[in-house]
Amino acid sequence: MIEFKNITKKFGEKLVLNGVSHVMQNGKTNLIIGTSGSGKTVLQKCLVGLFEPDQGEIIYDGISFTKMDGQERKILRQQIGMLFQGSALFDSMTVEDNVMFPLDMFTKDKYLVKLKRVNEVLERVNLIGANKKYPSEISGGMKKRVGIARAIVLNPKFLFCDEPNSGLDPQTSMLIDQLIYDITREFNTTTIINTHDMNSVMEIGDNILYLKDGQKEWTGNSKDIIFSENKNLNAFIFASEFLQDAKALRMMEAQKK
Repeated sequence: MIEFKNITKKFGEKLVLNGVSHVMQNGKTNLIIGTSGSGKTVLQKCLVGLFEPDQGEIIYDGISFTKMDGQERKILRQQIGMLFQGSALFDSMTVEDNVMFPLDMFTKDKYLVKLKRVNEVLERVNLIGANKKYPSEISGGMKKRVGIARAIVLNPKFLFCDEPNSGLDPQTSMLIDQLIYDITREFNTTTIINTHDMNSVMEIGDNILYLKDGQKEWTGNSKDIIFSENKNLNAFIFASEFLQDAKALRMMEAQKK
């Protein structure tokens, strides 16, 4: 579980986060949504220590991340997996070497032990036999799956995903969503996802935080969001025809019950 209280962050005179508090739950897909400039990325960077909040506290499993020194944070980061928006694979390294990279950095395991773990996670993301391929030789969806494999190779307790469906077609996006959702359940991971993808919100939104102008505007899950009466949230999510149809369908189903 990750809890943050009253997180405030300024850049110069610009207030980007204004007293944001929320709890990210274990074994759940915790989504942060909002328009560009709402503070999603800054909040996520504060949670992993890339930015320091001006005020507030961040707590990992009951222990204050805010009060940790550099060495303590380094130890905690070994329990954090990151899936970057562009996958961030090393072009000059094979799939196998990309996935093995965190093991090389943070463990002293022998090569065969590391290779066994690499093959385990590649199998988990349905990439058996892709070990010797280079990023230039695989599709965008496969790159995302390699990124997921690398993010989970150290068995992290916390998984951060930044726009995991960026640049993917709808069908591949659904596969990536389901993979992240299944891994979260399987390993009881605290998964935090920044996303603009409303299909992801509807399909895997266990715990949703909606930010507007740097403030917490609404929280709930994918079922709650359909019946929300928050005008700002509705303006944001029901801009797409798909979600308008989804809302109408769910309201009809509710009326039948």
